[in-house]
Amino acid sequence: MSHLDRARRQLKAHPLALDAVLAAGVLVCMVAGSFVDPGRHRGVSWSLRTPDPLSLVLITLGAAALVFRRRAPLVILALTGGFSLVEAVTSDPRAPVAMTAVIALYTVASTTDRPTTLRAGLLTMTVLTGASMLAGPLPWYAQENLAIFAWTGIGATAGDAVRSRRAFIHAIRERAERAERTREEEARRRVAEERLRIARDLHDVVAHHIALVNVQAGVAAHVMDKRPDQAKEALAHVREASRSALNELRATVGLLRQSGDPEAPTEPAPGLDRLDELVGTFRNAGLHVEVARADNGTTLPAAVDLAAYRVIQEALTNVQKHAGTQAKAEVSVVRVGPNIEITVLDDGAGQDEGPVTGGGHGLLGMRERVSALRGTLTTGPRYGGGFRVHAILPVKTRTTVTAQPGDPV
Repeated sequence: MSHLDRARRQLKAHPLALDAVLAAGVLVCMVAGSFVDPGRHRGVSWSLRTPDPLSLVLITLGAAALVFRRRAPLVILALTGGFSLVEAVTSDPRAPVAMTAVIALYTVASTTDRPTTLRAGLLTMTVLTGASMLAGPLPWYAQENLAIFAWTGIGATAGDAVRSRRAFIHAIRERAERAERTREEEARRRVAEERLRIARDLHDVVAHHIALVNVQAGVAAHVMDKRPDQAKEALAHVREASRSALNELRATVGLLRQSGDPEAPTEPAPGLDRLDELVGTFRNAGLHVEVARADNGTTLPAAVDLAAYRVIQEALTNVQKHAGTQAKAEVSVVRVGPNIEITVLDDGAGQDEGPVTGGGHGLLGMRERVSALRGTLTTGPRYGGGFRVHAILPVKTRTTVTAQPGDPV
């Protein structure tokens, strides 16, 4: 970094010192200009002259006032304007005291708003130019009078342009920061939603298969001594359920892998086309399940198909866990207008329905799945015993709801 850049940075860090340097430079320019006589009576000629003592005093006072131009712009404009007014009506030839008023007007325009700039600029221009033309010792058409008019207008315009540029740059930076914050918030929201979907899918997989394993293991332990063939069959179901659980867990956890990790399984997400297979696992565990379908082979979007499958899976899992060993379940899938309706009924005693009515993770997961697709879910005890789960899912989802095969919903 050069010495000039270092000095510039230090001056920007100390604005009062920067204004003092500016005031000193303006003082030198005005003193030098006060000794020059433009020679207006004989064409363009220049000569030296001795300025009036009052002009030197006004020059010094105006330069000193500029040191504090940032702290009180309007006050400094009033002071420098007053000094310039006195110089305009008393001196001939004039000293360039109006330079201080032009700089003060520039400061007002660059640090305030446009209405204030317009009022201050018009007032300064009118007072100084009018006083010079009407009360000054020079003719009203003298070039010094026109110069005051021009330079005050230039000072106000330049200051307003600088202020507009600063506001534009600030708006761009603020917009970029706001966009960055919005992107970060959107990324955090998407991460949270993805975690919730994966957790919900893990719960569905684990709860279903562990419930089946628990039932089949209990059957095997009960008949191990008296009916070893039935115990062997139950253990085979345990092995099959555990293998299915591991496969689904592997597929779900594969969604968490990074781009450089081994490729995740690409098996399609389960849907209603695997409903018979799902019901078969519960029947093998000893639950009596009846299925009725009247969806007329409707092809569902992947998200709706997966949600319908998971609702039935979770509802039958709750029947298996809470409704008792003698319970019967009925599953119906019906196409009604633009919706597909899923109903799961059981006739169990429901003595262990605490997790269901108390907001357990199973029903909470079902409700979130259905709500995410703009559907509705109603659950509750049936009159005379048992429990009812009823879900209404739209066949056509909105464009905001997307899903790819294999994604949890």
